[in-house]
Amino acid sequence: MNPKHHVFVCMNQRPEGHPRGSCGSVGASSLYEAMMGEMEKRDLFGKIQVTGTFCMGPCDQGPVMVVYPEGVWYKGVKPEDVNDIFDQHLLNDKPVERLRLSM
Repeated sequence: MNPKHHVFVCMNQRPEGHPRGSCGSVGASSLYEAMMGEMEKRDLFGKIQVTGTFCMGPCDQGPVMVVYPEGVWYKGVKPEDVNDIFDQHLLNDKPVERLRLSM
């Protein structure tokens, strides 16, 4: 079964004070847990896949995530943004513009 969307959440953790920063130091774990919890609550296993990743590049914009197949990047995502991402993007194919990261 192929999921409709595959969401990659950057979980990279660099040492404290690293000049590039890291998603892990600005709440990536909480974001990942919120994404997984919402997927379970909405019974979307198999329809949406969420994967934690290492560094995806824009460390200073974190936590970052990307949604495929569209390739839409999000920046500064917080657990309280998860409902909007599910409601607007993952279920209705409309990216959450206020969170979009221009690449």
